[in-house]
Amino acid sequence: MTLKNIPTKASQEYRNFPMVPRVVYGKGSFNTLGDILMSKRKHSEAPMIYLVDDVFENTDLLNRIPKIFCDQIILISAEDEPKTQQVDALVSMLKENYNELPSGIIGIGGGTLLDLAKAVAIMLTNKGGAAEYQGWDLVKKQPIYHVGIPTISGTGAEVSRTTVLMGPEKKLGINSDYTTFDQVLLDPDLTVGVPKEQWFYTGMDCFIHCVESLNGTFLNAFSKSYGEKSLELCKEVFLEDIDESESREKLMMASWHGGMSIAYSQVGVAHAMSYGLGYVLGVKHGIGNCLVFQFLEEFYPEGVVLFNNMLKKHKIVLPKGVCSNLTESEMDTMITVALGMEPLWENALGENWKSIITAQKLKAIYQKI
Repeated sequence: MTLKNIPTKASQEYRNFPMVPRVVYGKGSFNTLGDILMSKRKHSEAPMIYLVDDVFENTDLLNRIPKIFCDQIILISAEDEPKTQQVDALVSMLKENYNELPSGIIGIGGGTLLDLAKAVAIMLTNKGGAAEYQGWDLVKKQPIYHVGIPTISGTGAEVSRTTVLMGPEKKLGINSDYTTFDQVLLDPDLTVGVPKEQWFYTGMDCFIHCVESLNGTFLNAFSKSYGEKSLELCKEVFLEDIDESESREKLMMASWHGGMSIAYSQVGVAHAMSYGLGYVLGVKHGIGNCLVFQFLEEFYPEGVVLFNNMLKKHKIVLPKGVCSNLTESEMDTMITVALGMEPLWENALGENWKSIITAQKLKAIYQKI
């Protein structure tokens, strides 16, 4: 696998990374969405398109969406990882149904819906298919206005400059300065009712972001300040006994800070190997990170101890035998996908990471899962 334009430690040392320019935070702040979007509407025939997790079908949230004129709400299942083909299909549908580009794309849901919203906004203004833009800094044209509204906390997708997609050849993000949302709305009340295991696995994505960022070779004062705050919040949420409402607020802030911690840094071993699990077996990102991280004492000893304590406190039992029935070909593909995440390995282990990580070493870890 050859990945072009991959940033190295040296090349990203002085990168001028984008941040989300506008953020609304607070309980009940979802009700401000209509006013926020009004100034961004081109005219009544250029709709706002709402991509919404279908878990909210037949719930009050749909009635609260400020749908006017020819706006469209599209319910999408988040059961599977977002795919490049899915992005292309949504873009084709929107171009066929409307005479001009929408006024904006609004993603409402977890990481899957947020990543889809970012990718659709990009592909509405860039030629070709989404798979052509999996990589680093391949997007050439400004996307249309796009808004992220998380309804579960942990992925950091609301603040990151990537949109992770499953493609025909690899699982890899569209990593671009154009990917970042123009507007984010953070309402902790939207995360009420998230199932416990989903809450835990997505929260662990945030926790592992922090561990990998804080132990990486790309670490700097910028990413460290965000990572340390996010890790502190994760410890409070997952190891202390705090009120549920306070827990929702703190995890939402941990997700934001965790996403910022890797904006000027990178993630590491668990995320690289999770990409392999996701591509071959369709394992969702959060649980994939957990499945790998439990066996990474060699790389993150203190983090694994904390992780095990969190598992025990919340009575989470990770699946076993996930990789037990893989063919040799499937195992090889999984390893190839993982090893293709070069920036992650360099952050985790330094420029000489190839002398430390081998296909055999990765296979040994995967076989434990």
